[in-house]
Amino acid sequence: MRQSATATVELNTEWRGKFTAEPFEVAWASEAIYFIRALESEGVPGGVNARVQISPDGTHWCDEGTHVPLPAAPGITYARITHFGGWLRLVGELPNGAHLKVIVHLVLKS
Repeated sequence: MRQSATATVELNTEWRGKFTAEPFEVAWASEAIYFIRALESEGVPGGVNARVQISPDGTHWCDEGTHVPLPAAPGITYARITHFGGWLRLVGELPNGAHLKVIVHLVLKS
């Protein structure tokens, strides 16, 4: 039987400038989906993305290669990830004057 879990890694969090979502240990899972729900969006142009990062230890990070589009208006986006290490997180940067208020869910399956 497959195992699954959903972690809310950001709840009503405001992102401005450079941001980093809470890291989450995922070594037991074989696939993941990040959902980014924008509750508020101001000044976010289309084409701005968050990057998925992976880590073997939750301390040292590198880009995994997946980009998650950031909503330019209230709404939800997602990205699927496979072949990751022990930890996942999102990072990115919003342009000056832009901000997002987000809820970020990480859905994992083994």
